[in-house]
Amino acid sequence: MAWWNRAGSGPWSRLWSRLWSGPWSRLWSAAGCRWSGALGALAVTVGGYAAGTLPDRPEPWGLWAARGTATTVTGAVLAYLGLTVLVAAWLRYGTLLVRGEREARDRVLVTLGWWCAPLVLAPPLYSADVYSYIAQGAMVLEGYDVYGAGPSVLGPGDLGVEAAASVGGHWTDTPAPYGPVFLVLAQAVVKVTGGAIVPAVFGMRLLALGALALIVWAVRGLAGGRGSGALWLAALNPLLLIHVVGGMHNDGLMIGLMLGGVLLATRGRWVLGSVLVGLAMMVKSPAAVALLFVGVMVARACGGGVRGVAKGLVGPGVVAGAVAVGATVAAGTGFGWLRTQSVAGAIHTALSVTSDVGLGLGLLLSDDPDPVKGVVQKLGLLAAVVIILALAWRAWKGRIDPVLGLGLALVALVALSPMVQPWYLLWGVCAVAVAAWDTRVGQVPAVLSAALVYETAPSGATPWYGFVAAGVVLAAGLVWVRRSSWARPEVGAGPVVGGDLERTRP
Repeated sequence: MAWWNRAGSGPWSRLWSRLWSGPWSRLWSAAGCRWSGALGALAVTVGGYAAGTLPDRPEPWGLWAARGTATTVTGAVLAYLGLTVLVAAWLRYGTLLVRGEREARDRVLVTLGWWCAPLVLAPPLYSADVYSYIAQGAMVLEGYDVYGAGPSVLGPGDLGVEAAASVGGHWTDTPAPYGPVFLVLAQAVVKVTGGAIVPAVFGMRLLALGALALIVWAVRGLAGGRGSGALWLAALNPLLLIHVVGGMHNDGLMIGLMLGGVLLATRGRWVLGSVLVGLAMMVKSPAAVALLFVGVMVARACGGGVRGVAKGLVGPGVVAGAVAVGATVAAGTGFGWLRTQSVAGAIHTALSVTSDVGLGLGLLLSDDPDPVKGVVQKLGLLAAVVIILALAWRAWKGRIDPVLGLGLALVALVALSPMVQPWYLLWGVCAVAVAAWDTRVGQVPAVLSAALVYETAPSGATPWYGFVAAGVVLAAGLVWVRRSSWARPEVGAGPVVGGDLERTRP
């Protein structure tokens, strides 16, 4: 039972007792969480029509247009309040799942539908990245080199020029860091919609919903009988809802394809699984980390000898590499994605520890902080590689579940990367959810998720009060973790969740 619900004495105890019983008790039930979470998501959506990431150029219907200051502030307040209600409903729902509440367990997908429904109709929220996606799809369609220039090359008469005008300042002249698979999908959306902003945004949202469906399928398959709780941390996570469904980030598609590939590998179909991981890499490159853990599964399935290790190290990489080459050739976008993987690192984000430390040291040691900052960023990536290899070694030795190892490896990669956005945490959290959602290993990412939803405003800006709110939630959450850990013991070694290592055959 959560620490705030413990019995005690005195007036405060009696007040809490009344709130948790009687007519108020339904509010804290699974049905109450479903209703309150949906209302919270609705408030985020309604607030987004005034304070969301609206296009710079008015669209024909006038739905997504700048409002007066008072209306914009009111919309932002409404969105923040709705987000808080959604987060509270989510955390309470997780507590019910830990306790084994049947209604919470049996109706997770219904709850997911209720919470997603309002966000499907929202304008772009919390990020302008969707305008970059549309503009880059238009660049491919118009014949521009998407890996050699940014959306600013789109001119009058080009498809997607309205979207290009709404791209965030950092990305206007930045080449695409995404793989050809995603660019082909973005190109298809622009072709079908003619590049008109509202239809194109909803086309990208359909892709995001498809990504969410992939995540649900993969997480349920990997978690087996513990799928409800895993879906709580992965798919019902407000960080995923607002940034994948609301913000339409392509990280959702990368995660869905990557975990789908891992699921197939645990079912003995590692070749097809490596194909899916290869496709995930051609959306965003960090999915390549999964190949190492698929290789661990293959090596262990072959008995762990020299032949098995060689097969595990080479096989998945060769398959995924062939997919990458084939997808690039088929897309016709060229291999420029190989040189644009580091472009995001040039943009400083406050959540990147290595960038912050590097900048601070650079200012102390030199008039030009960039060289020092670059060295610290590279050291951070080197440390991430060491951690990833250590986790893979532990997985190969059977000391940790390979799926959990993958999740922790991706979390380490994000924590030590030169550029970190709040939704990057989802790369690893969705895998951690499979193996450890109801342990402290899963409880800490839940707290981080609840905190990081506040870092970005509905408009896509990162105001100071967002960091303050995130800090308050993080501090309160860590107190909660310390005083009330989840019920199940920590997860370590064991068979792959949802599968049998001995069945991992090509």
